[in-house]
Amino acid sequence: MPHPVTSFLTFACVALGAGSALAAAPVCKAESAAALTPVIELYTSEGCSSCPPADRWLSTLKAVAGNGKAVVQAFHVGYWDYIGWVDRFATPAHTTRQRQVASQSGLSGVYTPQLIRNGRDSRDFANATRAGDAAKAQIQLLRNGDDSFEAVVTPAQDVGSWAAYWTVTENGHSSKVKAGENAGELLQHDFVVRQYVPLGEYKGASKVTLRTIAPNPAHPRQVNLVVFDPKTGKPLQALSLGC
Repeated sequence: MPHPVTSFLTFACVALGAGSALAAAPVCKAESAAALTPVIELYTSEGCSSCPPADRWLSTLKAVAGNGKAVVQAFHVGYWDYIGWVDRFATPAHTTRQRQVASQSGLSGVYTPQLIRNGRDSRDFANATRAGDAAKAQIQLLRNGDDSFEAVVTPAQDVGSWAAYWTVTENGHSSKVKAGENAGELLQHDFVVRQYVPLGEYKGASKVTLRTIAPNPAHPRQVNLVVFDPKTGKPLQALSLGC
């Protein structure tokens, strides 16, 4: 089976005073900078023998993502499950997104591993996180509860409408594959998309919210918001919080 193959954020975690009855939960927030933060999407599958090298490459981006210089996401797809191994991280929504992005990139089909950089198909892994142009939106992102996040998105004046999606990604997953093309392999995964929430279209400054899945202390997470042009799929700005 063939498998064809920056910006900085302002971040703050502020604990409430020790004498406060509400001192348990720190405040976690970030604000996007003027430059477009690169948005990296890797479409991958545990049933694809060509995918493990791409997964390992994605894991090298932890420092870049942790410093707010890229939003990094691994969307697992399930269309290779029939070969004999079911990817437990795959959902139909991920495949739907991959097909939408492929269509906007002018592609006739999808494949794994596929790198999407800033809404477009790319083979340039070496320069995937290079600094972007000026952003066309500003994002202020805040955790306002253990599993609750909100963001205020302010588009540039020349942006007619915008759309967005949330993801929650987790690091440090592994799978011992027992069948299919990767039988016998221990696969390591980072930036695994565990929650994907597409939003509708908006005009002007708006607030969007997310109720996340419960965090897992064994798998450090990032909560990501990607704001994009609904006509082209190209990002206007993106931002992450590691809390």
